[in-house]
Amino acid sequence: MQFPVAGANAPAGLATGYLSLPPSGSGPGLILLQEWWGLVDHIKQVADRLAAEGYVVLAPDLYRGASTSSPDDAQRLMMALDLPFAAQAMGGAADWLHAHEAVHPKRVGAMGFCMGGQLALYAATVHPEAIDAVVDFYGVFNPHVPVDLRQLRAPVLAHFGVHDRSIPREQAERLLRDITHAGADCDGYFYEAGHAFFNDSRPAVYDAAAAALAWNRTLPFLHSTLATH
Repeated sequence: MQFPVAGANAPAGLATGYLSLPPSGSGPGLILLQEWWGLVDHIKQVADRLAAEGYVVLAPDLYRGASTSSPDDAQRLMMALDLPFAAQAMGGAADWLHAHEAVHPKRVGAMGFCMGGQLALYAATVHPEAIDAVVDFYGVFNPHVPVDLRQLRAPVLAHFGVHDRSIPREQAERLLRDITHAGADCDGYFYEAGHAFFNDSRPAVYDAAAAALAWNRTLPFLHSTLATH
C-alpha cells in the first residue's frame, strides 16, 4: 500500500509499505521497522503476528523496493539509507495511522529490529508528537543516524543479546543509561542469545526461548502504552 511522506521539508510524494489489520477491525497503531535486509517476508510475518494481537501495523519500505539475503549487500544498503526519506516515511506512516479510522485509541508506537531498532528510537526523536512508545530489538548503531535522545518523550522497551557481537553489552547498557538520563522511561533486558535472536527465518541465529520471552514482555508493554489510553 501507499501513504504520503511527511515533514516540514518533505517533497510531495508517496512511500510504500505493508499493512496488516487486526481481526477485530480496530486497534492502536504500530510502525514496524525493517532489519538491514529490507522489507522481507519475516518483517511482514511479524506485522501479521502483531495485527493478530490487536494492532494496526504499517511496515514502511525504507529501501524503496530493494532487499537482499546477502550480509555484504545488506551492509551496503544500510549505510546507503536515505535518512531524510526514511524520516519522512516514518513520519508519514505515523500521520497515516493517526488519521486511519481503524486506529483506536489514537496512539501509535514504533518497533524495529536491528537497523530498525535504532530507527524506531530515531523516529520517536524526530516525531515526538506522533510516537507514543518504542520497542527496540537489538538496534544497531549506525553513525549516519543521529538519535538526539533529548527529544525523546515516549517510553522505551529494549531487548539485547548478551552474545551480540554487533552491539557489545557495554554499548547497549550505555544506551539504556543515556535514555534514562534524557528523562524517558526505559526498561532494558538482556538474553542469553546473539544478534537477531528473534528472527525465526534464520535458524543459525534464532533463539526460540529468548524470542518467546522478549515477545511476552513486548505485548504487555504495547498494551499498557498504546491500548489502555
